[in-house]
Amino acid sequence: MTLKQLLISVFVATAVCWLGWALVLLQIDPTANGIGGLFIFYLCLFFALCGTFFLISFGIRKIFNRSDLEYRIVATSFRQSFFFALLINGVLFLQSKNLLTWWNIILLVLGLSILEFFFLSYKKTNI
Repeated sequence: MTLKQLLISVFVATAVCWLGWALVLLQIDPTANGIGGLFIFYLCLFFALCGTFFLISFGIRKIFNRSDLEYRIVATSFRQSFFFALLINGVLFLQSKNLLTWWNIILLVLGLSILEFFFLSYKKTNI
């Protein structure tokens, strides 16, 4: 798969996920559908955010970091977009359960930062 095909595929999948999330938001009643409706809501939102952040991050990295290889830019952009989408979904889930506090946000950010530093250090030792 070429880079152009990857970007087009991610763009189309992201658009479908945003459309699916909008349909879930407008058509599904969480009190009537229970946990299934909420699961679909968070899943569609996660994939839509992940794709959106990937496309933005890849575009910015491609513009400002022309010397790096494209597959490394793709891998870094995907990993960090995954973490950021996970953070946003986690914050929204905690808010829906009335458990969101400033120290919960700090713990989420700290946990994801440690995970990112692990991947960065693992990557540098194996190259």
